Amino acid sequence: MSPVFGHGRLRLYLLKLLEESPRHGYEVIRLLQDRFLGVYSPSPGTIYPRLARLEEEGLVTHEVVDGKKVFSITDKGREELDERLDELADLEQEISASVRDIAREVKEDVRDTVKSLREELTKMAKDVRTGQKADMRRLKEEQKRQWTQNVSSWQGESERLKHEWRRIWGDIWTTIGGVSPNRVELDNELGGMLADFVGQVREEASESQLTRERLEEVREALDTAARRIRDSLG
Repeated sequence: MSPVFGHGRLRLYLLKLLEESPRHGYEVIRLLQDRFLGVYSPSPGTIYPRLARLEEEGLVTHEVVDGKKVFSITDKGREELDERLDELADLEQEISASVRDIAREVKEDVRDTVKSLREELTKMAKDVRTGQKADMRRLKEEQKRQWTQNVSSWQGESERLKHEWRRIWGDIWTTIGGVSPNRVELDNELGGMLADFVGQVREEASESQLTRERLEEVREALDTAARRIRDSLG
């Protein structure tokens, strides 16, 4: 039972509710729940025995309506209520104060719940951002690893082609009739120079961000170099 209704005060408040209007037992229970914002909910085992006792004392009476006992206050009940008006006024003030306390507690509970929910959502958002950053770091590390592997592969391929170019160039010129040994040696040296040039170009390309525009610039530079070489060879 609510502390407000200690020392027989529930009996007094039942008389007040019935003085307002005839009511059946469950209606009385519902009114008490509403006035205490659902925090205080008396059981039928609390209300019905007290209504029966009030009826035995002649303070209330009942009639059956649609199969339910509807209780009404009697003149004797009103006399007791009038005699205890001061006590009833104090009780009303205590009920109002109790309801304000309940409302404040509910408000604080709601505020704490909202605060906890906000903190939880903030933590979840932070965890998501942290996870995304970790995924980006892993992606960048993987891209860097693949790029390093590609660079190493290109550098190794450049070195292999350089030696292969030297060998092929020497084989071609040594098999062509009428070429002097001295010319073969010079041609081999020229082939080596070209092979070194190709290797250097591929190595530079592997360490830079190659785009279509840059590739066109390289093509123009190679054309220019080829013309200069033709001019040098006469």
